[in-house]
Amino acid sequence: MLLVRQYFDTRRVPVNAWLGVSVEDKQYGKPRIADLQKIKANTRFLSIEPLLEDLGRIRLTGIHWVIVGGESGSKARPMKEEWVVKLRDQCTHAGTDFFFKQWGAWGKDGKKRSKKANGRQLQGKVWDMIPAVAV
Repeated sequence: MLLVRQYFDTRRVPVNAWLGVSVEDKQYGKPRIADLQKIKANTRFLSIEPLLEDLGRIRLTGIHWVIVGGESGSKARPMKEEWVVKLRDQCTHAGTDFFFKQWGAWGKDGKKRSKKANGRQLQGKVWDMIPAVAV
């Protein structure tokens, strides 16, 4: 991410480009957020998938969209509902659009099955927010 940030030190981000980073955990993912926030872009987003642990508080200043999802595949690790709810609540408080993509291979009930069978609902609701135009 540092190279990307340095690249945009001397160049403008096109107005129609959305810049985002993957945030899977505290150790590797969370530090990417600060680098993204330093880049002057009209729209910034976090792809928090697969969500592998409770991220705690995240700083959402200048972040327009957060996408959250579980891991898929035969070696997928479970994602806990409370981790997702904490992120959704932080987005709601910050005015950041929240999109819950999927549970992944593990359902909120802790059972492994197809990601389609696990669905996209979080606390009985589908979260499909997408920024209209971020300025």
